[in-house]
Amino acid sequence: MKGTADFLFEIGCEEIPAGMLPGVIKELNVILEKYLKTYNLLLDAPVETFGAPRRLAASCVKIRGRQPDEVKELMGPPKSVAFDAVGKPTRAAESFAQKTGLPIAKLSFVMTSKGEYLSAKQVIAGKSAKEIVEEFLPRAVAEITWPKSMYWTGATGLRFIRPIRWVVALLDGKPLRLTLGDASAGRYTVGHRFLGKSKIPVSSAKDYIQKLRANFVLVRPEERRKKIEAELGKLASGKGLRIHEDSHLMSLVTYLNEYPTAILGGFDPAYLELPDEILITVMRGHQKYFALEKKDGSLAPNFLAVINLDKDRAGLIRAGHERVLRARFADARFFWETDQKCRLADYLSKLSAVTYQAKLGSYGDKVDRVRTLARWLAEQWFASGIPQASVAAVDRAAELAKCDLVTDMVREFTELQGIVGGLYAKSQGEPEEVAWAVYDQYKPAGLDDPIPRNLTGQALALADKMDSLVGCFAVGLVPSGSSDPFALRRAAMGIVKILIETKLPVSISMTIARSAKALANSSHMIAVSPEVEKQILDFILDRARFVLKERAGLAYDEINAVLAAGADDLVDAVRRMEAIKAIRKTKNFEPLAVSFKRIRKILEKAGPEAAWKLPGVRLDLFATAAELELYTRAAEVAKQADHNKREGRYREALQKIAGLRPEVDQFFEQVMVMAEDETVKKNRLTLLSGLLSEFSTIADFSEIAAPEQGK
Repeated sequence: MKGTADFLFEIGCEEIPAGMLPGVIKELNVILEKYLKTYNLLLDAPVETFGAPRRLAASCVKIRGRQPDEVKELMGPPKSVAFDAVGKPTRAAESFAQKTGLPIAKLSFVMTSKGEYLSAKQVIAGKSAKEIVEEFLPRAVAEITWPKSMYWTGATGLRFIRPIRWVVALLDGKPLRLTLGDASAGRYTVGHRFLGKSKIPVSSAKDYIQKLRANFVLVRPEERRKKIEAELGKLASGKGLRIHEDSHLMSLVTYLNEYPTAILGGFDPAYLELPDEILITVMRGHQKYFALEKKDGSLAPNFLAVINLDKDRAGLIRAGHERVLRARFADARFFWETDQKCRLADYLSKLSAVTYQAKLGSYGDKVDRVRTLARWLAEQWFASGIPQASVAAVDRAAELAKCDLVTDMVREFTELQGIVGGLYAKSQGEPEEVAWAVYDQYKPAGLDDPIPRNLTGQALALADKMDSLVGCFAVGLVPSGSSDPFALRRAAMGIVKILIETKLPVSISMTIARSAKALANSSHMIAVSPEVEKQILDFILDRARFVLKERAGLAYDEINAVLAAGADDLVDAVRRMEAIKAIRKTKNFEPLAVSFKRIRKILEKAGPEAAWKLPGVRLDLFATAAELELYTRAAEVAKQADHNKREGRYREALQKIAGLRPEVDQFFEQVMVMAEDETVKKNRLTLLSGLLSEFSTIADFSEIAAPEQGK
């Protein structure tokens, strides 16, 4: 094979779920690059990966045709051992030559720091790309992770998301010898299921793209997306309308179709009497249609669909879509009218028959726990001076929150849970504050999602998410790996986002304890141990670390220093972190942090506190002036810093603490902590322990990275 080779690979299969394709395409790229780099075949040309519903593909226009030869130098015995006094090879030299496969005459000497040694240079010939790629491609495909996969050719075969129907694997246009599932690699790909040829010979990556395009397959996702966007935009503007923005749906239709074509449809304007949320959900969630809006933002009686064909001949496809949507809208209107024949609160009793989790009981049980916790939160806020915190409104919102789960609308359109409850509450005359709280209860769904719009909704969302975390952890449903059936990671992230954005005063540990109490007092009487409460706190704070670092721009050591000090009111914690950030470059702060790190290490090496800690520091045991000066100055600083801390002036408090640096430096310069006299040693350790404990209540200084380590 020549110096470089064109590489093309395609797996053809039954339709892959559209939501999986973007991640799998990226993963395939990482896997193939890993192997090509490992075997030293990758040059400067990138590996491209792409895919469509019935195929995953990869190409690289230039990889090495063969691995470079590798030269290895093998070291043998010293010259003095390899040859005798008259220069004749010894048995050691002969054994080394036999081992390398070279005659002694071909061996050489190399000078090392230990003297002259016998050596041999071996040239290991590189393998051909063909041989290597044939060997690693099946392994690469097996490494792709799928949410679900199956054995399609027996229990010892390849696991894959769908049955594999064909494989293309070419180097410089020549087929590789390999098999995936029941399919042997060749040079033939397959066009569009209805519009293309079933057997298309290809010779290169460029040829592959062009021939598939001619057979109604746009294999590159970006090409499909551009086509969809252009056609949707043209159809919408032609009617004087705009597309309801939906990035998730755009991605979905991009990966649902091999040759996407947009069509415009309409529906009876009478359905516009239904709330926009319901109409959009029916169009988007069930039919994959884009809603259209008028210039004033109201919905138009039209929709855009993306079909996997080149055109809609005679409008038959459009008519079919309109007919299906009409039936779905009729169902939604029926549910809307039927559900509201009784009040939303009347559904509450039915929740006792709907299981939330086998060990945690029904949704009725969950509502009772959430009401208790939500009321407690509102009481805390009102007591702390937030007058808009209404216990009555929070209690009513929590009472109604899950009622829509047993409505016909949510049974049919599950993605509308919460939203439907809020719409029904508003329609039935509940206070707007309560209706919006019910509507927003599941927010935020992610870091980019908005939080509930009012305080009542924020209390409800916090209580609901905290109850889920505490309950699931209590019965052993802790997320592991990719398994998180109750979305606990999202719940924890939601708690963090709400608290940081609203700046609401909430002790997370106290809220966990209160939620645990509600669980213990419930009909299931599930106890939550202190260890589990700590596990839940750590789980939430781990998400807080991520948010504060990635979104608030705080340094990891500033975050760790504050959280290690036991700060779990995130609003207060952020103020402490900002105070550290403001003064950490002052002359005393980071050097003192280094000293605190030294103190912690000394105390850890000293062993358990019970072995050395005295009831209190004894002044009569001070043997140097440095000990007394540190003790006296620390007491003064502690009093001043505590006053500043209680007033929330953390920057001033930290500056006072940093001012201890001269006394701490002097102590370590003049005092031997681990003194020979056991009592003196214990007294000095007790002094340092008190110092560390007293001045780690705002932040744990020992967590601050040294200046040379960066942030």
